[in-house]
Amino acid sequence: MPEDKKDRPAQDEAAENEAIVARTTIADVYRASKQLEGVARKTRLIHSDYFSEISGNDVYLKPENLQHTGAFKLRGAYNKISQLTEEEKKKGVITASAGNHAQGVAYAAKKLGVKAVICMPATTPLLKVEATKALGAEVVLHGDGFDDAYAYSLELQKQHGYVYIHPFNDLQVLLGQGTTALEIIDALKDVDAILVPIGGGGFASGVALATKLVNPNVKVYGVEPENAACMKAALTKGGIVSLASADTVADGCAVKTAGTLTYAFCKKYLDDIFTVSEMEIMGALLSLIEKHKLIAEGAGVLSLAALSKLPFKDKKVAAIVSGGNIDISTISALIDKALIARSRVFCFGVQLPDKPGQLLNISRILAEQNANVIELNHNQAKVTDSFKKVVLEVTCETHNEEHVQRIITALRAHGYEPERVY
Repeated sequence: MPEDKKDRPAQDEAAENEAIVARTTIADVYRASKQLEGVARKTRLIHSDYFSEISGNDVYLKPENLQHTGAFKLRGAYNKISQLTEEEKKKGVITASAGNHAQGVAYAAKKLGVKAVICMPATTPLLKVEATKALGAEVVLHGDGFDDAYAYSLELQKQHGYVYIHPFNDLQVLLGQGTTALEIIDALKDVDAILVPIGGGGFASGVALATKLVNPNVKVYGVEPENAACMKAALTKGGIVSLASADTVADGCAVKTAGTLTYAFCKKYLDDIFTVSEMEIMGALLSLIEKHKLIAEGAGVLSLAALSKLPFKDKKVAAIVSGGNIDISTISALIDKALIARSRVFCFGVQLPDKPGQLLNISRILAEQNANVIELNHNQAKVTDSFKKVVLEVTCETHNEEHVQRIITALRAHGYEPERVY
């Protein structure tokens, strides 16, 4: 059965989880590291001049988006499955996931010769479904969202006796994730702080545990989307809470309820949690692509989005890029929104007299201001007060907000009144 059984009294479960935290040692993390030798890729730190400059710290990226299956998740999945008994392995494993955990479990199960059943929402993009199947897992599509798929996976687990591999609320899973911190400390022995994304809390639990038990002086900060900050809400209240919604572009961290076990670990070992806005997430994604030519998903760049919030300067900081599994259409949409947020794309509408030469005038003004026009829409129907006017809507590439304001000033100087669309 999954670790977060709902039939136990909350007080008993909390006491049990605190006991697990108390008896977990650094030897457990090193044991997980040993299990992962030759399986998980030891992703090398990448120094970032760009993120160092904007944060005022010496920043290193830990690119788990370059990990096998494109995310850190296989670490925990493999550690858990590899330690099952032979009898448990014969039963097979099951989980529910629409993302990285699905592929992590499938990859680990294939490596270990164990049957894996993955329940995914029927709405899961075909690309992710096929990627999971390609790793040898049996994929069961059910329901409109994760909650439906999760509930159905529990039914199948009871029917067939599979072993459940929880995505975060499991000791062996979080120990596997904690091996990421061992690699950071080994590569950057004088690291001062580590930033780690939080969804359900498994990754943050493992990283914080491993870091603090190796060097308690290293700060460990979790990062959550503002729209899905379930762990911060739990730590603030002093107990697990369920958010009303978890609507965020960081879909890998769109978790309404933190794990009960992970809450206990985060409560003891995390120094603090930062939250980041949707625009900050999209901006970090754009910067990672432009400055480092690396692709990541929304959840993958949470640590980068929080770098400017650190309460210190001139320290060595490791920011974990947790995953890079994102489809082309999604990344395109996120980049477009980030460009708009940074005033790198400017769209405006302006009323013009319906006579020759007006479009040429606008084009000349924009050219003089070094704005590259990427789209024009000449629409007479939008003007209701005069048949002698048209609305021109222009979208152009710009450098920043200062550049946008120069364009607006130039248009007004020539008698036009631009109305900003975005």
